[in-house]
Amino acid sequence: MVEAATTSLQKESIYIPVTATDTLHLKRFSQNQQGPPVLLVHGSIENGHIFYSKSDKGFAPYMAHQGYDVFVADLRGRGKSKPAISGKSDFGLTHTLEEDFPAFINKIKELKGDVHQFWGAHSWGGVLMLAYLARPVVPVKVQAMAFFASKRRISIWSPKKFFMIDVMWNWVARAAVATTGALPAKKLKMGSDNETRLTHRQTNDWVVRKNWLHWHDQFDYAAALQQMEVPPTLYITGVKDDVLGNPVDVEKLLLETGSEHAAFRVLGKANGHLHDYDHINILTHQDAVRDHFPMVVRWFKEAGQVQPHTTPAGHYNANT
Repeated sequence: MVEAATTSLQKESIYIPVTATDTLHLKRFSQNQQGPPVLLVHGSIENGHIFYSKSDKGFAPYMAHQGYDVFVADLRGRGKSKPAISGKSDFGLTHTLEEDFPAFINKIKELKGDVHQFWGAHSWGGVLMLAYLARPVVPVKVQAMAFFASKRRISIWSPKKFFMIDVMWNWVARAAVATTGALPAKKLKMGSDNETRLTHRQTNDWVVRKNWLHWHDQFDYAAALQQMEVPPTLYITGVKDDVLGNPVDVEKLLLETGSEHAAFRVLGKANGHLHDYDHINILTHQDAVRDHFPMVVRWFKEAGQVQPHTTPAGHYNANT
């Protein structure tokens, strides 16, 4: 249903059955439902609320006010997707790529037609978007993309990285998974949402491995991306994002795709921005709307002048 909102912003919760027991949530923001669609995907131990607040602040409402028709995904079990993740949840990233992404894409096509889409992501969501484009299940026309603090590997070392990744993400999280059957990230104050056992393991595999390979059939995602025309992509991260979106690792993801149509920006006072941003406030800071959010709009508008990328339908169903 459509909710009444101030400043003529329309909001709608769309529920998409994806299995006999699982339903995905897609939050829609718009002032103009004829505008170009934008799909936004959150990262690990998160949900779609990274893109919007209860008071309609954030990147999704901002883009809706710029004339875009914005769709914010809650990946399976996160946010308002049902049921919530528990120790009995048996899905992972394979299901995200083979089932969740196609369901979101098909729903947007149903509502909008097979038109050009713009994609945006925070953190691990950018990795998932690139992986999907390398090996799509259903075709999608992607005009351009913008990633906030997206990296695949963590190559840097620091005491903070040791605590956050080696201690919390590896040792503590693995112990919690072994005990409860899932990663209780909210209870551990690691993130805004929980993760399944399989998602944690498959994510960790990609973070630590130098080669970006499928967990079962060894499909090489980086090689596939390097052989195709990746949509123009803007990579943004904060100068104070020193672990989860470290500029060194964000740039390495850009280089791993081999894209010739990409830009990389580090947001900090030394580079002319209002603040030195970190992993979260790059999307949630109140000044983002007048600092770097307009940069994304300009990127999308400039990319709108070129021929969009279309992924052909792929067919795969690797065992989980």
